[in-house]
Amino acid sequence: MTDTVTVSVLGTGIMGAAMARNLARAGHAVRVWNRTRAKAEPLAAEGAYVADSPADAVRGADVVLTVLHDGAAVLEVMRQAAPGLRAGTAWAQSTTAGLEAMEGLAGFARERGLVFYDAPVLGTREPAEAGKLVVLAAGPSEGREAVAPVFDAVGARTVWTGEDGAEGSATRLKLVANSWVLAVTNATGEVLALAKGLGVDPADFFDAIGGGPLDMGYLRTKAALVLEDRLSPASFAVSTAAKDARLVLEAAERAGVRLDVAAASAERLARAAELGHGDEDMAAAYYAGFDGAGGER
Repeated sequence: MTDTVTVSVLGTGIMGAAMARNLARAGHAVRVWNRTRAKAEPLAAEGAYVADSPADAVRGADVVLTVLHDGAAVLEVMRQAAPGLRAGTAWAQSTTAGLEAMEGLAGFARERGLVFYDAPVLGTREPAEAGKLVVLAAGPSEGREAVAPVFDAVGARTVWTGEDGAEGSATRLKLVANSWVLAVTNATGEVLALAKGLGVDPADFFDAIGGGPLDMGYLRTKAALVLEDRLSPASFAVSTAAKDARLVLEAAERAGVRLDVAAASAERLARAAELGHGDEDMAAAYYAGFDGAGGER
């Protein structure tokens, strides 16, 4: 296996398109498919082959990379891809799919003789576009030379969590990380909503915590999106964050762990989506702090 591989990217949304673009720029042969073809077509300018079907996209690929909405979508698309798959192909599954879905995905990989890598990523639009994602990966050491060039092209580093991708150790770590991200994002929205409600200038809040242990770059970044009305285009959408919050809760329930903050985060994100902010950045959970137009821009 050389450092140049043929990669099939199934799903070219916010994350998938950025990953495909960086793979092409790294010199790999990239084949892409998206349910809405128009979202994939701009990648042709980067040298990618835009396929009409998942089966066409995966034909001849060394590595299949799935970056879709959820586990159900991944399994559906991989079943459609089945006629073009060949045994021994490496499958890097980067969708945040949750633990329950992992069982079905790993089972499909076994049935088709695919080398399965559980490979979710940490990061949103900006690090994805810069090729600076953190890849969380689990899968057999023998064969990692196939996926290593892919992970190197899309990420700043790869954190290996285990030898068996079917065990979902990388997905488990992703869910733990997501629980933190969602908690901080919702807390950011709440502090801004409370400041608005009490007539406190947010700048005074940031001055008060500035330089201390309560200060965070992520807090300031997400707050700026709300305060400067830059919630679109989304780095990571409210609707997708709501899905991830549900996956965190499902995993916690399976483990017998009660997550009150995560439950509240999921409810706030769902409410923000109901208020019409589903396609905006997840920082728009801020609007869940108001009834109706109370938090209007």
